[in-house]
Amino acid sequence: MALVVMCGQPCSGKSEAAACLAAALRSSVPDVTVRVIDESSLHLGRNESYKDMVVEKNLRGVLRSEVDRSVSRDGIIIVDSLNNIKGYRYELWCLARASGIRYCVFFCDTEVDHCRDWNVKRQEKGEPSYDNNIFEDLARRFERPDSRSRWDSPLFELFPSREEIVESSPVIAEAVSYLTKKVDSKTRDVKVLQPTIATQSVRTTEGNSLYEMDKATQVTAVFLADDI
Repeated sequence: MALVVMCGQPCSGKSEAAACLAAALRSSVPDVTVRVIDESSLHLGRNESYKDMVVEKNLRGVLRSEVDRSVSRDGIIIVDSLNNIKGYRYELWCLARASGIRYCVFFCDTEVDHCRDWNVKRQEKGEPSYDNNIFEDLARRFERPDSRSRWDSPLFELFPSREEIVESSPVIAEAVSYLTKKVDSKTRDVKVLQPTIATQSVRTTEGNSLYEMDKATQVTAVFLADDI
């Protein structure tokens, strides 16, 4: 039904906003499955996942694969991670388009100084936090979402350093309305992404899977014979 991409600096209030959004969605449409995908749900630690570029790239790959397996027209998936690279948000947008579902970005626009203070407070309390050097590196590389980009649109913005994050927040209510509104031929304010030939995945049924495997094997054998 929909893919929601949380976005923001480290310790910007994304997880709290994702939890409030998920709760509001479950209250609004109790018959729809709402799932939050984040590092902790995949048993991945924050510092271990962002300690260098290689493991960070692997983390994005793991999250993307889990999203790809989870998206459907019967539920709402919320990706609660940094999603700080615009190219990665584009990849998630492509997954939504290939599935023919709604998509939006939920941006927690929190000043870096506030994020840094919140991270320190979490360290002092022994709560999940980032090492200082990892925090500074992530903050420096953050790429703000831009509503003019299709992979950042529609864009819902929260300001956690200025307002309390609750289920009844106007922005959360607006996002819930967008994600759950019924769509017909006259609807103009809700965009459901449409698959293209390039993005549609070919899914074989169990009945013809052996045929497809045999055909692929024959093609490979022809190529090998030509090489010989």
